[in-house]
Amino acid sequence: MPQIEANGIKLEYDENGAKDAPPILLIHGLGAQMTLWPDELIDALVARGFRVIRFDNRDIGLSQKMDGAKAPGILKMVIWNKLGLRIKAPYTLSDMAADAVGLLDALGIDRAHAVGASMGGMIAQRVALEHPDRVLSLTSIMSTTGSSKVPPAKKEAMQVLTQRPKSSDKDTVVAHGVKILRTIEGRGFPQPERRYLEQATGDFERSFYPPGMPRQLAAIMADGDRTEELAKVTAPTLVLHGEDDPLVRCEGGHATAACIPGARLKTYPGMGHDFPLELIDEIADDIAEHARAT
Repeated sequence: MPQIEANGIKLEYDENGAKDAPPILLIHGLGAQMTLWPDELIDALVARGFRVIRFDNRDIGLSQKMDGAKAPGILKMVIWNKLGLRIKAPYTLSDMAADAVGLLDALGIDRAHAVGASMGGMIAQRVALEHPDRVLSLTSIMSTTGSSKVPPAKKEAMQVLTQRPKSSDKDTVVAHGVKILRTIEGRGFPQPERRYLEQATGDFERSFYPPGMPRQLAAIMADGDRTEELAKVTAPTLVLHGEDDPLVRCEGGHATAACIPGARLKTYPGMGHDFPLELIDEIADDIAEHARAT
């Protein structure tokens, strides 16, 4: 996978599909390397006629790390956020949106279909708000508005995501990764243990960098409530969400669709905060049909 300079930093990315096909830019979530986008979904979108680009956000995977930047401790951030206190983040979701646009610049792409999952959905929302001329369409998946009115994550989901493994040896980190994936999946589509083991092992071997996650979480919390801003989104918008999502509750998808003019919402019964293999073709169809309609 190549690296490229974008927005003044180095981003690791890859792309699949014909160079002259309509581009889809995939943006993933908190602590998620770009390899968490299932290869099956990439292949399905390419088969539907798209050029699919994905990348590691700053501070994760093989993209540039913000070494030396300080973020408050996770517990402190959670408490401050509940109290409505301002969180000082070393960088913002707007900075991360500028990274995504910088990648388009570096690749010579004027406009793309922005597709974001979880935190990536928040970043894609920021791209649509702050760089509207670069967005052909917006698809926000398993994401939310930042409003405190949306029910919070289930306790077990937030705990497992924000806990650090007890040690940094491979077996411990991989076991923790499998536990995260199992905890946030939907009850309707339990995935084979082998799939999660391969994902967690591949992630560890590719990059293990715990300091990045608290800084990304600080960016999320510092961004606050986007409800009023999202009313200004002009890109045709599709909101996709699992009805059994324990991390970003399905109400977050409903809230997102409700505040973006003309947004269409589709929810998937039994799906959690993941991309179950059983739904890959349906999700690819939904993304592709939305992109083609714009």
